[in-house]
Amino acid sequence: MEKVNVIGMACDHAGYEMKEMLAGYLMAQGYAVKDYGTNSSESVDYPDFAHALANGIHNKECDLGIALCGSANGISMTLNKHADIRAAICWRPDIARLARNHNDANVCSLPARFISDVEAVDIVDAFLGASFEGGRHQRRVDKIAIE
Repeated sequence: MEKVNVIGMACDHAGYEMKEMLAGYLMAQGYAVKDYGTNSSESVDYPDFAHALANGIHNKECDLGIALCGSANGISMTLNKHADIRAAICWRPDIARLARNHNDANVCSLPARFISDVEAVDIVDAFLGASFEGGRHQRRVDKIAIE
């Protein structure tokens, strides 16, 4: 399993409180956290922060990402516009684990309005504790990006 040291985080206003909670949790677990915003619960546009996180992963400022918005849909759609990003909407730990194992997801997107803080921690733990299995899954991942 690859070593993950730095986790990039991004959210909109709906995910702000959960992002802050998760950032504290991750730092207590020994991870460095690179925060791409937002930094309050004031209404903002999720693409601004999603693009910043995607660029951070592309530029190797962080190893993996955690993104949050109300449903996780908008922020994931934006992240997935970047060719080297594979953002997966994760609402259960087994979904997060499979996203890493089978899809080599590099961003875990959380629906902040639909999961509890406890569920968020369990999902993030599953995501960060998993790794890409390669093999038959590599062939499929290779077919995702359109260059």
